Amino acid sequence: MQATSAVEEIVEGGTDASPEERETAARVTALMRHLFLWDRGNQLRVMEETGLSLTQCKAILEIGGLGEVMPSCQLKELAERLGASTPAISRAVDDLVKKQLVTRVEDPDDRRARRIELTAKGREVVDRIVTVRLKGITAFATSLTAAQRRKLDVAVDALMDREDIAETYQQLKGSEPA
Repeated sequence: MQATSAVEEIVEGGTDASPEERETAARVTALMRHLFLWDRGNQLRVMEETGLSLTQCKAILEIGGLGEVMPSCQLKELAERLGASTPAISRAVDDLVKKQLVTRVEDPDDRRARRIELTAKGREVVDRIVTVRLKGITAFATSLTAAQRRKLDVAVDALMDREDIAETYQQLKGSEPA
């Protein structure tokens, strides 16, 4: 199977990572896979129900951010953040505009440029996907023993030193209902 051979290649040393780093990667991958499918794939089901392609889902989730009110970005910036080509993201955004999930607005700082902004309907889709994801991970957390949860908390706390993770966490905390 191709996916298995790719995983085996990484685990067995097909990268520049050390054996310890490869083992960490394999363990984190197993955890992420488990978390992603913990709730019988509800997040995937919800994403499928939206009728959006994977690229469109990635785009709308990136634009939607966490806890921000109607954020916006330029097309080139979105393509860079997603690691995709500008033409591919442009096509995805065109479809999102047709579905009334995003809109293109004039950039106040550069009248030649357009910014992509979520619509209220787009915000509903993002909120639905994020809510299902959070519910699934919450269900996983409640399945842990107190000792397992403490160990996980220690590991996660150590990662909060990373600015990107800490920022995402703060955005998530800010978007939770009081």
